[in-house]
Amino acid sequence: MEKFEVHILGCGSALPTTRHFPTSQIVNIREKLFMIDCGEGAQMQLRRSRLKFSRLNHIFISHLHGDHCFGLIGLISTFALLGRTATLHIYAHKELEELMRPWLNYFCHGIDFSVEFHAFDSKKSEIIYDDRSVTVSTIPLKHRVPCCGFLFAEKQTPDHIIRDMIDFYQIPTYELNRIKNGGDFTTPEGNIIPHSRLTTPSNPPRKYAYCSDTIYLPENKPLLQGIDLLFHEATFGGDNEARAKETFHSTAKQAATMAKETEAKQLLIGHFSARYEDENILLKEAKSIFPNTLLAKENLCVEIKPSPRH
Repeated sequence: MEKFEVHILGCGSALPTTRHFPTSQIVNIREKLFMIDCGEGAQMQLRRSRLKFSRLNHIFISHLHGDHCFGLIGLISTFALLGRTATLHIYAHKELEELMRPWLNYFCHGIDFSVEFHAFDSKKSEIIYDDRSVTVSTIPLKHRVPCCGFLFAEKQTPDHIIRDMIDFYQIPTYELNRIKNGGDFTTPEGNIIPHSRLTTPSNPPRKYAYCSDTIYLPENKPLLQGIDLLFHEATFGGDNEARAKETFHSTAKQAATMAKETEAKQLLIGHFSARYEDENILLKEAKSIFPNTLLAKENLCVEIKPSPRH
């Protein structure tokens, strides 16, 4: 099974504490690392999680609040000290490049790699990254500033060759890739051996959705339907529902409701307010609605497993 993991580097909200770092995550898909948000201390947590800096080439910033992007300039500076040469791609609201270029020109002048910014429209869902393994799409959210989440959709892998059948029909090696991708095999005598006899199906592709700072948005349900793992901010508990509404955040109950109504396989809650010294109160609230809920914590690694075939 190909690797698909989510690493939590920080799960606190705007006020850093001794217990939590500001928001940042790493998504590991087939050993390619993608960073989501980059709060202060992200590079320290990246090292603590034993993840390789050299495999991180793409960073996605949900919105321009400090607890989601203040770690960027330090991370870029560290990349320079490590001798990086590969281009670093940053996907964010268009204003981030305007804000960061003077800092890059001053603090990172003469670095040996390029920093490329890719602007997106946070008001609509669109594919902003695509490679052989995954597509990344935006999820429009509603916060006090332009904000969006990200949907990581794994691409279907080729079917698995049945070695005994390949040996039985004496199929040449150069035919295997075509067969794995759906082709049949024709014997020298002209008999057609169907693809289904030569292979077993690969695992269903997996999806991870990251819903950063936002009020509860029922209109996003179609985008999140049947998601394998949903990360949804749960800044507050029901005891602070009015405060959540005022600051355009969600409660643990609202995060769990979204997971339940989209039939998510698993929910991960985070972005906790510093007022909670024990987030288990938020976990309990969420589990009362959606039992398969996890509590984010620094250096937690969540493996996204494929759904069983029916």
